[in-house]
Amino acid sequence: MQSYEKLLLENKSWAKEKVFDDPDFFKRLAKLQTPEFLWIGCSDSRVPANEVTNTQPGEIFVHRNIANLVVNTDVNLLSVLSYAVGHLKVKHIIVCGHYGCGGVKAAMTKQDFRPVLNMWLRNIKDVYRLHKSELDAIENEDQRADRLVELNVREQVFNLAKTSIIQRTWANGDGPHLHGWVYGLTDGIIKPVFEMPAGTPIDETYQLENFG
Repeated sequence: MQSYEKLLLENKSWAKEKVFDDPDFFKRLAKLQTPEFLWIGCSDSRVPANEVTNTQPGEIFVHRNIANLVVNTDVNLLSVLSYAVGHLKVKHIIVCGHYGCGGVKAAMTKQDFRPVLNMWLRNIKDVYRLHKSELDAIENEDQRADRLVELNVREQVFNLAKTSIIQRTWANGDGPHLHGWVYGLTDGIIKPVFEMPAGTPIDETYQLENFG
Protein backbone atom coordinates (compact mmCIF):
# COMPACT_ATOMS: atom_id res chain seq x y z
CA MET A 1 0.00 0.00 0.00
CA GLN A 2 1.26 3.47 -0.91
CA SER A 3 1.48 6.04 1.89
CA TYR A 4 -1.16 8.28 0.32
CA GLU A 5 -3.57 5.35 0.10
CA LYS A 6 -3.38 5.00 3.87
CA LEU A 7 -4.62 8.60 4.14
CA LEU A 8 -7.71 7.71 2.12
CA LEU A 9 -8.41 4.69 4.31
CA GLU A 10 -8.00 6.76 7.45
CA ASN A 11 -10.39 9.34 6.02
CA LYS A 12 -13.08 6.72 5.55
CA SER A 13 -12.53 5.45 9.07
CA TRP A 14 -12.74 8.99 10.49
CA ALA A 15 -15.94 9.79 8.55
CA LYS A 16 -17.55 6.53 9.67
CA GLU A 17 -16.69 7.23 13.30
CA LYS A 18 -18.11 10.76 13.09
CA VAL A 19 -21.42 9.50 11.68
CA PHE A 20 -21.56 6.76 14.29
CA ASP A 21 -21.15 9.32 17.09
CA ASP A 22 -23.41 11.93 15.47
CA PRO A 23 -25.54 10.85 12.46
CA ASP A 24 -26.24 14.47 11.44
CA PHE A 25 -22.66 15.74 11.81
CA PHE A 26 -21.87 16.20 8.10
CA LYS A 27 -25.38 17.38 7.20
CA ARG A 28 -25.08 20.13 9.77
CA LEU A 29 -21.53 21.02 8.78
CA ALA A 30 -22.39 21.27 5.08
CA LYS A 31 -25.08 23.88 5.68
CA LEU A 32 -23.29 26.29 7.97
CA GLN A 33 -19.88 27.87 8.59
CA THR A 34 -19.90 30.42 11.40
CA PRO A 35 -16.40 30.42 12.93
CA GLU A 36 -15.63 32.95 15.61
CA PHE A 37 -11.89 32.79 14.97
CA LEU A 38 -9.43 33.30 12.14
CA TRP A 39 -6.19 31.41 12.79
CA ILE A 40 -3.05 32.54 10.97
CA GLY A 41 -0.52 29.84 11.71
CA CYS A 42 2.65 28.21 10.50
CA SER A 43 2.57 25.53 7.81
CA ASP A 44 4.50 23.23 10.16
CA SER A 45 2.69 19.87 10.26
CA ARG A 46 3.11 19.66 14.03
CA VAL A 47 0.80 22.62 14.71
CA PRO A 48 -2.71 21.78 13.41
CA ALA A 49 -5.08 24.53 14.58
CA ASN A 50 -8.09 22.32 15.38
CA GLU A 51 -6.10 19.76 17.34
CA VAL A 52 -4.04 22.12 19.50
CA THR A 53 -7.17 24.11 20.42
CA ASN A 54 -9.42 21.04 20.71
CA THR A 55 -12.02 22.61 18.40
CA GLN A 56 -14.32 21.01 15.87
CA PRO A 57 -14.46 21.50 12.08
CA GLY A 58 -16.31 24.74 11.35
CA GLU A 59 -15.15 26.53 14.49
CA ILE A 60 -11.89 28.04 13.19
CA PHE A 61 -11.18 29.59 9.79
CA VAL A 62 -7.53 28.83 8.98
CA HIS A 63 -4.71 30.31 6.92
CA ARG A 64 -1.20 28.88 7.16
CA ASN A 65 2.17 29.79 5.68
CA ILE A 66 5.84 29.47 6.57
CA ALA A 67 6.44 31.24 9.91
CA ASN A 68 2.88 32.62 10.12
CA LEU A 69 3.61 35.86 8.30
CA VAL A 70 1.23 38.71 7.49
CA VAL A 71 2.72 40.26 4.35
CA ASN A 72 1.03 43.29 2.83
CA THR A 73 1.52 41.99 -0.73
CA ASP A 74 0.29 38.46 -0.02
CA VAL A 75 -3.00 38.32 -1.94
CA ASN A 76 -3.74 34.86 -0.57
CA LEU A 77 -3.53 36.04 3.03
CA LEU A 78 -5.41 39.26 2.34
CA SER A 79 -8.20 37.38 0.56
CA VAL A 80 -8.61 35.09 3.55
CA LEU A 81 -8.54 38.08 5.91
CA SER A 82 -11.11 40.00 3.87
CA TYR A 83 -13.48 37.04 3.70
CA ALA A 84 -13.08 36.25 7.40
CA VAL A 85 -13.72 39.82 8.48
CA GLY A 86 -16.24 40.94 5.87
CA HIS A 87 -18.35 37.81 5.42
CA LEU A 88 -17.75 35.44 8.31
CA LYS A 89 -17.61 38.33 10.81
CA VAL A 90 -14.97 36.66 12.96
CA LYS A 91 -14.55 38.19 16.40
CA HIS A 92 -10.93 37.21 16.97
CA ILE A 93 -7.87 36.85 14.76
CA ILE A 94 -5.03 34.78 16.16
CA VAL A 95 -1.49 34.83 14.81
CA CYS A 96 0.07 31.69 16.25
CA GLY A 97 3.75 30.92 15.91
CA HIS A 98 5.60 28.06 17.54
CA TYR A 99 8.90 27.58 19.29
CA GLY A 100 11.44 25.69 17.23
CA CYS A 101 10.11 27.23 13.99
CA GLY A 102 12.31 26.19 11.06
CA GLY A 103 11.47 29.32 9.10
CA VAL A 104 12.57 31.58 11.94
CA LYS A 105 15.78 29.60 12.44
CA ALA A 106 16.53 29.75 8.71
CA ALA A 107 16.06 33.52 8.69
CA MET A 108 18.68 33.82 11.44
CA THR A 109 21.36 32.37 9.16
CA LYS A 110 23.20 33.87 6.20
CA GLN A 111 22.50 30.87 4.00
CA ASP A 112 21.19 31.38 0.47
CA PHE A 113 17.91 29.46 0.15
CA ARG A 114 17.38 30.45 -3.49
CA PRO A 115 15.12 33.30 -4.69
CA VAL A 116 11.58 32.53 -3.53
CA LEU A 117 12.40 31.36 -0.03
CA ASN A 118 14.93 34.16 0.38
CA MET A 119 12.19 36.66 -0.44
CA TRP A 120 9.85 35.13 2.13
CA LEU A 121 12.44 34.86 4.90
CA ARG A 122 13.42 38.49 4.34
CA ASN A 123 10.24 39.43 6.23
CA ILE A 124 11.57 37.65 9.32
CA LYS A 125 15.01 39.20 8.87
CA ASP A 126 13.28 42.60 8.98
CA VAL A 127 11.81 41.66 12.36
CA TYR A 128 15.29 40.71 13.57
CA ARG A 129 16.65 44.08 12.43
CA LEU A 130 13.93 45.91 14.37
CA HIS A 131 14.87 44.08 17.56
CA LYS A 132 18.56 43.48 16.89
CA SER A 133 19.88 44.90 20.18
CA GLU A 134 17.62 42.71 22.30
CA LEU A 135 18.22 39.58 20.24
CA ASP A 136 21.98 39.94 19.93
CA ALA A 137 22.19 40.21 23.72
CA ILE A 138 20.82 36.65 24.06
CA GLU A 139 23.83 34.33 23.95
CA ASN A 140 22.00 31.00 23.75
CA GLU A 141 21.04 30.41 20.13
CA ASP A 142 17.87 28.43 20.89
CA GLN A 143 16.67 31.04 23.36
CA ARG A 144 17.41 33.76 20.81
CA ALA A 145 15.36 31.89 18.21
CA ASP A 146 12.47 31.44 20.65
CA ARG A 147 12.49 35.15 21.42
CA LEU A 148 12.50 35.94 17.70
CA VAL A 149 9.46 33.66 17.33
CA GLU A 150 7.64 35.79 19.94
CA LEU A 151 8.74 39.08 18.39
CA ASN A 152 7.78 37.84 14.93
CA VAL A 153 4.27 37.03 16.15
CA ARG A 154 3.98 40.50 17.64
CA GLU A 155 5.09 42.19 14.41
CA GLN A 156 2.61 40.12 12.38
CA VAL A 157 -0.19 41.29 14.67
CA PHE A 158 0.97 44.86 14.02
CA ASN A 159 0.91 44.08 10.30
CA LEU A 160 -2.71 42.99 10.59
CA ALA A 161 -3.61 46.29 12.25
CA LYS A 162 -1.87 48.19 9.44
CA THR A 163 -4.17 46.71 6.77
CA SER A 164 -7.11 48.71 5.46
CA ILE A 165 -9.23 45.60 6.02
CA ILE A 166 -8.79 45.73 9.79
CA GLN A 167 -8.77 49.53 10.04
CA ARG A 168 -12.01 49.81 8.07
CA THR A 169 -13.69 47.25 10.30
CA TRP A 170 -12.46 48.98 13.44
CA ALA A 171 -13.63 52.36 12.10
CA ASN A 172 -17.11 50.89 11.71
CA GLY A 173 -17.13 49.91 15.36
CA ASP A 174 -16.83 46.17 14.82
CA GLY A 175 -14.20 43.67 15.95
CA PRO A 176 -12.09 41.73 15.53
CA HIS A 177 -9.66 41.59 18.42
CA LEU A 178 -6.12 40.61 17.45
CA HIS A 179 -4.08 38.07 19.40
CA GLY A 180 -0.46 36.89 19.20
CA TRP A 181 0.18 33.39 20.55
CA VAL A 182 3.07 30.94 20.54
CA TYR A 183 2.67 27.16 20.71
CA GLY A 184 5.18 25.00 22.53
CA LEU A 185 6.16 21.86 20.64
CA THR A 186 7.65 20.29 23.78
CA ASP A 187 4.62 20.68 26.05
CA GLY A 188 1.67 21.42 23.75
CA ILE A 189 0.80 24.63 25.61
CA ILE A 190 -0.13 27.89 23.88
CA LYS A 191 1.40 31.04 25.36
CA PRO A 192 -0.29 34.42 24.71
CA VAL A 193 2.45 36.98 23.99
CA PHE A 194 0.62 39.99 22.56
CA GLU A 195 -2.89 41.45 22.31
CA MET A 196 -4.49 44.28 20.33
CA PRO A 197 -8.14 44.82 21.27
CA ALA A 198 -10.35 46.18 18.50
CA GLY A 199 -9.73 49.88 17.96
CA THR A 200 -6.23 49.95 19.44
CA PRO A 201 -4.41 53.06 18.14
CA ILE A 202 -1.52 52.37 15.77
CA ASP A 203 1.42 54.45 14.59
CA GLU A 204 -0.03 57.41 12.69
CA THR A 205 2.23 56.56 9.75
CA TYR A 206 -0.06 53.62 8.98
CA GLN A 207 -3.39 55.19 9.94
CA LEU A 208 -5.98 55.48 7.18
CA GLU A 209 -9.06 57.70 7.06
CA ASN A 210 -12.18 58.43 4.99
CA PHE A 211 -13.14 54.84 4.36
CA GLY A 212 -15.69 54.37 1.62
